[in-house]
Amino acid sequence: MLKIMLVDDDDAMRGLLKKRLSDTYEIIDTRSPEQALALALEHKPDAILLDLMMPKFSGFELCQNLRNVSYTALTPLFVITGESAAQYKEHCQNLGATAYFEKPVNFTDLKRRLGEELQNRREERRVEVRVRMRVELKLKGIDASGASFEDSVATENVSAAGFLSNCSKSLTKDTVVEVFLVVGGERLVGKARVVRKEAAGAPWQRYGFQFVGETFEWVLHRP
Repeated sequence: MLKIMLVDDDDAMRGLLKKRLSDTYEIIDTRSPEQALALALEHKPDAILLDLMMPKFSGFELCQNLRNVSYTALTPLFVITGESAAQYKEHCQNLGATAYFEKPVNFTDLKRRLGEELQNRREERRVEVRVRMRVELKLKGIDASGASFEDSVATENVSAAGFLSNCSKSLTKDTVVEVFLVVGGERLVGKARVVRKEAAGAPWQRYGFQFVGETFEWVLHRP
């Protein structure tokens, strides 16, 4: 069973979340944001649900800390808060939050969004084991507005089948881009398709790319 970690100092809210999600997920919960990172490293949850406004250590700080630790850098973070979406949603996205839900929670939407995100990640894990490796790249293609673009990016999460990286351009799912290695001279790796988009609406979106066809120049090329 997949694991979900809940971080919220409101005992009633944690209890409600556990009641509504425990039929599908194993639940680990804490009212202490200070303990959340240690619990995440111990239990390795598949997703983390966190509140924004907690004493001593805010959800903003926790979100940033989770994104800065290599093991939890890719764990989906779902913000669930009573604060106005208009006021905080963009800031949470910039910190790497996967989705933002206001209280009272629409549990139908929450369960659907959790299911979609975790299914995508299961599919990616079945394809390849990822490696922490910094690679400088250039992407060329057509963005969501139909304009041609070139963008220099860096990824620290790669596999033989693809990579995860930020991009300053807005791309839609299934967009295909040309991928170039730029260290030691620009070399075409091949083409890659957008299979996942994170932090929609942030100035720098993060995308999961999967290669299409042969990739003879890729850093983890399979013979």
